[in-house]
Amino acid sequence: MNPWDPITYTVTPAAKILARCVTSGTMTQDSEVFSTSLLEAEQLNRIRHNFDQANLELELLELERDSADVTHTHYLSQRYASLQQFTSHLQEVLREQTVLRERLTKPLCQQNLPIHAGLHRYVVELMGMVVEFIQNLEVKIKMVQAIPKTDIYRSNLNSAITQLLAQVTEVENVYRQVLKRRGHLHTNIKDTSS
Repeated sequence: MNPWDPITYTVTPAAKILARCVTSGTMTQDSEVFSTSLLEAEQLNRIRHNFDQANLELELLELERDSADVTHTHYLSQRYASLQQFTSHLQEVLREQTVLRERLTKPLCQQNLPIHAGLHRYVVELMGMVVEFIQNLEVKIKMVQAIPKTDIYRSNLNSAITQLLAQVTEVENVYRQVLKRRGHLHTNIKDTSS
């Protein structure tokens, strides 16, 4: 074949022979005249095609399952029922709005207690005692809360005392050395003893 030939499709001699055999009836188009490797490749292509088709169907089923909660009537009916329940609750709240507002603005207890006139003096004294009790209670609560820290404070105080005693003994030693150098140690001892 000439590569410069403008005709892109030409019939090969082998194709002509096969076409004559088919027209004469000695051979059919389904006859196996090709090699086994060609048949295996064709079967492999068919298997791949079936596999690709099955993968495509699987992807479509997964997509349908993923979008089912939005489009499926079963899920939509559940959401619609919960939405209706919520809206009915809101409607009840709106109907009872004035009653709810009154209940929220009403104090939990009454503003004053009815007390007989003869007991007013005792109530005033009692209130003073209650205020004093609350103040004392706050002080005692702070003291109780400080109890766990007292061990730490005591250990800090003990360590500070030992450091102070160590410094006092060091100062006494230095003082004695100074007096010894001056020679006043013996005279001061006699003066203090008499």
